[in-house]
Amino acid sequence: MKLGIMQPYLFPYIGYFQLINGVDQFIVYDNVKFTKGGWINRNRILVHGTPKWITLALRKDSDHLSIRDRYLSNRKENTRKLLRLIQSAYRKAPYFQKVYPLVEECLLYEEDNLFNFVLKSIRMICESLNISTPIAVSSEIPIDHSLRKQDKVIALCKFFDAKVYINLPGGKSLYDRRAFIEHGIHIYFLEPRDIVYDQGVPSFVPNLSIIDVLMHNGYELCRQYLTMYDLT
Repeated sequence: MKLGIMQPYLFPYIGYFQLINGVDQFIVYDNVKFTKGGWINRNRILVHGTPKWITLALRKDSDHLSIRDRYLSNRKENTRKLLRLIQSAYRKAPYFQKVYPLVEECLLYEEDNLFNFVLKSIRMICESLNISTPIAVSSEIPIDHSLRKQDKVIALCKFFDAKVYINLPGGKSLYDRRAFIEHGIHIYFLEPRDIVYDQGVPSFVPNLSIIDVLMHNGYELCRQYLTMYDLT
């Protein structure tokens, strides 16, 4: 059993979906602290050759709340602005007509809870890419949820009897391989290979939202990209 765990990200980059596709069970954290300025409610797209943020507006609330306790704000106006920006950015992209309806459906989803909203879009994109990996919500798994960081990951691995834990490169500084091995778990890091495609601009801009990848490559080629990584 190979396990992957991530926070929910808004329209994340291709590596996020490589991870989901590359494991037997994927877990999305909902009961961890919301990270302001992170990727949970925002990402980047390419607008006329320049990376620009797309952001879900949130209600003003305590910075100490968990992801599942945060809510969207000014939904209708925010959604209209995002859709107009995405249309302007990609209306000339080769796969706009096929991909835009998916993006629109994700953003028009009638849900004010941030976690549920973002998770829905992740599931919808996975379905469009034929990713069938089961996705579980962390708070629904019966472990000791007072555990934090590495200890929580190990507990989740044990619950699913996962002998392999795979994480994206950003987790390298967070985990001690020896601690995992002591529990009979091998940890690997998924390193996406360079995926370069025609964005219609002179210089390629990497690590953008999956929206950019889909708009310029379509579903079939993106499915091929799912296996373009190395485990270290």
